[in-house]
Amino acid sequence: MKVLIVGSGGREHAIAYAVAKSSHVSKIYCAPGNAGIGQIAECVNIGAMEFDRLVAFAKEKEIDLTVVGMDDPLVGGIVDAFEKEGLRVFGPRKNAAILEGSKAFSKDLMKKYNIPTAAYENFSSPEEAKKYLETSKYPIVLKADGLALGKGVLICNTKEEAMAGVNELMLDKKFGDAGNTIVIEEFMTGREVSVLSFVDGETIKIMTSAQDHKRAKDGDQGLNTGGMGTFSPSPFYTKEVDEFCKKYIYQATVDAMKAEGRPFQGIIFFGLMLTEDGPKVLEYNARFGDPEAQVVLPRMKNDIIEVFEACIDKTLDRIDLQFEDNAAVCVVLASDGYPVSYEKGFEIHGLEQFETKEGYYVFHAGTKLSDGKIVTNGGRVLGVTAKGADLKQARANAYEAAKLVTFENKYMRSDIGKAIDEA
Repeated sequence: MKVLIVGSGGREHAIAYAVAKSSHVSKIYCAPGNAGIGQIAECVNIGAMEFDRLVAFAKEKEIDLTVVGMDDPLVGGIVDAFEKEGLRVFGPRKNAAILEGSKAFSKDLMKKYNIPTAAYENFSSPEEAKKYLETSKYPIVLKADGLALGKGVLICNTKEEAMAGVNELMLDKKFGDAGNTIVIEEFMTGREVSVLSFVDGETIKIMTSAQDHKRAKDGDQGLNTGGMGTFSPSPFYTKEVDEFCKKYIYQATVDAMKAEGRPFQGIIFFGLMLTEDGPKVLEYNARFGDPEAQVVLPRMKNDIIEVFEACIDKTLDRIDLQFEDNAAVCVVLASDGYPVSYEKGFEIHGLEQFETKEGYYVFHAGTKLSDGKIVTNGGRVLGVTAKGADLKQARANAYEAAKLVTFENKYMRSDIGKAIDEA
């Protein structure tokens, strides 16, 4: 079969890697793709939001299955556009992707269906938001309602910071229309854990857990980024946590979306906070996490195409989802200055060393081909992933592998997975 993947980052490279392993697949296209994806798929110069062109391409090439990796096209209704033309596509429809597209919607859903989450209020007026903050307890969290590349969350330690945050999101429009409405919620403390799942509208199958590092600098200092590295599984995601989440969060979310007339078929990413009062939902995403996909998919035993098709055909209950009994760590190699300003166009050296290393992967996030050379083309450039028998070994392997790749202004955190030592 012929598969089209929509997207251009490390997550899409990880998806392409998994798809390439499938015995069902004869040809992979990726729109728009990147230099790394181009080594296993044919990249097509069509943007992820160009729905008409993507539909026309899928028809022209007789694509059997399109897999949408990114949040923007899902929230924008790409699945509806493909289905309208009778094309087979993996991902939630627009009315279900709102689970990620609107934080206000997802918080209201959790409140209505008693799914554990932080206390909150939604505001579409900056004046009302500021009035609420006058009597709030600090620290407090401000979230842009819409999509903001994983960066629209402000943790404010003082009233002054919170007031400035309202200005930033709602008046200065730092994240555009994403800040027209904001969510103000209580600050929760505890370990963060990410859990990805496959969903067919009724059945949910949980993947292995992971833990992301969002801040730019060591010790969780610096600005929020799209993610500087991750590890899987999380040692903090215990059997007790799993049982609680299965009882009160996972199936409850799938059932809530169905009850609302928004059946969800695709990936639900659960961002969890393990608080003293038990696990609570921090956020939902409607697609694979990035860089979580880079540590979860290499450990998956199943043929991913069979799982995608089961989600579309509502036969997920027949799938026995299995993961390797090992660990993986991903270290993101970024351009120094990310996420604010950075230079691009530097040649990347050392990538060929990964071609023969079993259990080592280099997933391209911001790269392109220029005059036959692979050069940097983004803030997050590469995700270097390594497996190991356990997390400590995987972490050591990932950092050894990260040394193999060099480019001018290369930057990475040195403490990805350090929390493993505390487990």
